[in-house]
Amino acid sequence: MTTGRTSAAPRPTAGALRLVEASTTRPRSVDISDYARQMTAHCPYLAPSLLQGLTTWTVYRADGDAEAVEAELFHVGAQAAEWLRPLLNRPHGVLRCENIVLLGEVPGTRHRDLLAWPHWVLKNLYGPVGVMFGKFYAGEEEVTNAGHRIPAAPASLLPVRTAVRRRDPRFLSATPDLAAALAAADDDGRDVVNGRGGGAGWASAGLGECACLCGAEAEIMAVMG
Repeated sequence: MTTGRTSAAPRPTAGALRLVEASTTRPRSVDISDYARQMTAHCPYLAPSLLQGLTTWTVYRADGDAEAVEAELFHVGAQAAEWLRPLLNRPHGVLRCENIVLLGEVPGTRHRDLLAWPHWVLKNLYGPVGVMFGKFYAGEEEVTNAGHRIPAAPASLLPVRTAVRRRDPRFLSATPDLAAALAAADDDGRDVVNGRGGGAGWASAGLGECACLCGAEAEIMAVMG
């Protein structure tokens, strides 16, 4: 199954990420099946999510400088979160997961560095409304807080999924304020980027990328203190 998602918002960094493959349960541009099966041993929600076709993958290739790619990763991450928000409280909402896959290289900049800022901003903006962001780097084996080894991902990933309030705060011990916000997460329809109440959906509202990034940067700087 493949579905398309579009946004009318003009952005100066548009094109820094080239869409390789629209959201699909079975990507062809990267072999993810073995990795996904291995990861079911570490996440109790992944196996039923895969079985029901609720884990999807959107594949992009970096095609710009580091700052532009970071801005576009922020944009597609927020777009994925806004798509997910209205599904959180529907049947099987807890099994929903959209994975942003990053291919290609930016000279002089590792994928680890490209994902760092967008991931930090997005998890702080969307955690309080019940959306969780993760990050995995191509070819790098991860180790959990409990010391368990997680297999190396075949490509760099930015997973966007429903937060599990009773479990996920334990993964945020380094950011106790965010852990507390996630544990009490409630989506009241707020505009998380610009800090206003009401309907969600900046990605489809025609807002410019500069306003989104400036608002996000201001909020995350406040979080960082």
